[in-house]
Amino acid sequence: MKNLKRISALLILMAFVISCNSMKNNSNNTITGKVDSIESGKDGYTAKITTDTKEVYFATISIVNVGGPQNYKQVKIGDQVSLKGEIWKTDDEKHMKVQEIVSVK
Repeated sequence: MKNLKRISALLILMAFVISCNSMKNNSNNTITGKVDSIESGKDGYTAKITTDTKEVYFATISIVNVGGPQNYKQVKIGDQVSLKGEIWKTDDEKHMKVQEIVSVK
C-alpha cells in the first residue's frame, strides 16, 4: 500500500513537471507578417498580423509584457513585423501575447 502511494505521488509530480515545461516552451513562438490593422488599448494595442502563409494572428503588444518602455515600439499599418511570444487559439482566431518585438520594417 505504501508503494502504491509513492508511485502515485511520483506520477503526479512527473505530470506537473511536464505540464510546466510545455507551458514554458509556448513563449518561444515567433510570427512574421504584415500589420493589417491596429486597435488601441490601455497600455498598448492589438495588431492584426497576416503571415506569408495567410494565417491571421491578433498580437497584443503592451508595455508591461515586452519588459518596459525601452522595449516597446508602436507599429504602423503596412509594417512588416517579427514578434515573439505566447500563442493561444480560440475557436476561430489565433492570438499572441507579445513578449519581444524582434523587428519592424
